[in-house]
Amino acid sequence: MSTAAGMAPRFSAMSGPCKICFKAAKWLPVLFIVSVVVWSYYAYVIQLNLFTVESIIEKSFYLLLYHFLLVLFLWAYWQTIFTDIGRVPKQFRLPPAELDRYESAETDEARRAVLEGFTQKQNLPVYNRTMTGDIRYCEKCVQIKPDRCHHCSVCGECVLKLDHHCPWVNNCVAFTNYKFFILFLGYALLYCLFIAATTLQYFIKFWKNQLEVPAKFHILFVFFVSIMFAISLVSLFGYHIFLVVKNRSTLESFRAPIFQLRNTWVQDKDGFSLGAFNNFIEVFGDNRSLWFLPLASSLGDGVTYPQRCVDEDTDDLLGSRQRWAEDEENELTAGYINNHAHALEEVVVQANHTNPV
Repeated sequence: MSTAAGMAPRFSAMSGPCKICFKAAKWLPVLFIVSVVVWSYYAYVIQLNLFTVESIIEKSFYLLLYHFLLVLFLWAYWQTIFTDIGRVPKQFRLPPAELDRYESAETDEARRAVLEGFTQKQNLPVYNRTMTGDIRYCEKCVQIKPDRCHHCSVCGECVLKLDHHCPWVNNCVAFTNYKFFILFLGYALLYCLFIAATTLQYFIKFWKNQLEVPAKFHILFVFFVSIMFAISLVSLFGYHIFLVVKNRSTLESFRAPIFQLRNTWVQDKDGFSLGAFNNFIEVFGDNRSLWFLPLASSLGDGVTYPQRCVDEDTDDLLGSRQRWAEDEENELTAGYINNHAHALEEVVVQANHTNPV
């Protein structure tokens, strides 16, 4: 039981060379994306602009806008990959004594009582439950799960507001990097559409046998590849914009979080929705100048979240906690920030954990 005092236990059937090979293999999708970008740079900048485009004005415009989009795209991609995933604060981890009590309990009721007692003693801001009303507990990480937190089997740990694990970034898309992921999809889509739009005329010339340059096959393939990626990205980007507007994660769209409503536990996909504009602010922050830059600006700590509806019994426990209405879409940003901070102050973890953003 001593392992619970430090970090959560990790279980893996692989060790040594196999584990190293597995970790290396997870970078293959990232290397594929990087390889495509490097080749597209060669095809577009070198073969198209330097060797094919004759107009200096056209060439300058293409190169300037291309590099602008490329920098934003790669910057957002880098942030998505290398931003550390949000880890659960240590206050949610069962200490050795509580873990012994939990594992030695003979009935589900006894284990439930251990978790309830520990949650109340630590004053943990946990409001989501299982369908049976139990506290969400991770057996692998031996800790209580904060709201919107889920265990990632690939990373081997619980992640704050986990959306999904993305092999194309070799990282979890979660609270700490969700804004970066959205920007990555958006700038990648613009990057592909720009390449497709500016190479279209040369593709038409190729189709009419009017393009007699050595680089014509590079131009042809970069056009097709950009179209193919754009088609894939437009649906994915649109879906995640929908999730931002609704304040849902991908997991919550398929398995709605469970809230207490009039002494019953009900599933509600929109339980964290504060209105479209406020939902956007929660992800992108209140500083408008940072909205479309891959810089950390999301609100909150990844542990506590304002809720759309709060049960009367919960209100009694939390005092004058703000009730969020569904028609708050036109609320001013400043009002949202004040209410958000007020809600967090009343359910804050009594500890010195740091903001992962």
